[in-house]
Amino acid sequence: MDYNMEELKDWMTKNKENSFRAKQIFDWIYKYTEKFEDMKNMPKTTINKLNKAFYIGLPSIIKKYESKNKDTYKFLFKLKDDNLIESVVMKYKHGNTICVSTQVGCRMGCKFCASTIDGMVRNLTSGEILGQIIKASESIGERISNVVMMGSGEPLDNYDNTLKFIHTINEKYGLNIGQRHITLSTCGIVPNIIKLAENELQITLAISLHAPDDELRRKTMPIANKYSIKEILEACKYYINKTNRRITFEYALVKGLNDSKIHAEKLSNLLKNILCHVNLIPINEVKENKLKKSTTESIKEFSHILIKNGIETTIRREMGSDINAACGQLRRSYINSNNNLLKGV
Repeated sequence: MDYNMEELKDWMTKNKENSFRAKQIFDWIYKYTEKFEDMKNMPKTTINKLNKAFYIGLPSIIKKYESKNKDTYKFLFKLKDDNLIESVVMKYKHGNTICVSTQVGCRMGCKFCASTIDGMVRNLTSGEILGQIIKASESIGERISNVVMMGSGEPLDNYDNTLKFIHTINEKYGLNIGQRHITLSTCGIVPNIIKLAENELQITLAISLHAPDDELRRKTMPIANKYSIKEILEACKYYINKTNRRITFEYALVKGLNDSKIHAEKLSNLLKNILCHVNLIPINEVKENKLKKSTTESIKEFSHILIKNGIETTIRREMGSDINAACGQLRRSYINSNNNLLKGV
């Protein structure tokens, strides 16, 4: 699953197989086939070669939760090396959206995120990111048409695999998901935002901003010690100029920290004259820290100020709160409970 169509065709040719076998393999994989032996139109000699060189890296489902109103599914997946990752599928009128992980854990250290508490274990390959979509789609029995890279991990900290994943799911022989249906969320790794802009993709770039100034941002996001908001915004303007795509700024509202009227006014001034949209996020509370979700009244007031100042703003709809649908929560809960069992607790 780490191979795109051209790479698989090249492998076939080099191993004295017809290149059209590559498309046959793709067809079987995207029909949820997990063993080469089940590919009925494949000669035994070809199957033997494939088994020697490859495995089909679909993850296994350890846990699956469905929200009470049946609009959200949360998956805990196990990879071939026994590492655990999470994905969330959200059902909307315009289609099913999946939030995928790009790393096992995360090293960015954002205080409001559960996935970063134990640091990063490793990057996911492009095929491991892709496998989350295929397995989740098989499980819910429906096509997934939209992808957001907002699960565990920092996509731009795993740049090469993230970029290959985007191109792979865009291929017509695979999932054929249009780039405008893909969103990449980053905490702001400036050199890789610029690098991404050079590819002139049509994906949506989302910046996890969460503060209107550097001093406040450093309190919850260690990345702010390396890249200033000014540097991030300059990179965003470059991205907009290269792609003509609107940027989304994500702003997680924390009670008493960054949710005041003054913060809203400062954010409005910061983003004026930038082709952008602000997505306000009521945080998911994590027991390992003391950060609390803003009140409904504060969130609405914050939104009102941004809109009044000409900043297009939405409040993210809360989905799956009854199944720990925030990134990192399920994986951490599962690891902790199993460690406790091993200790005899």
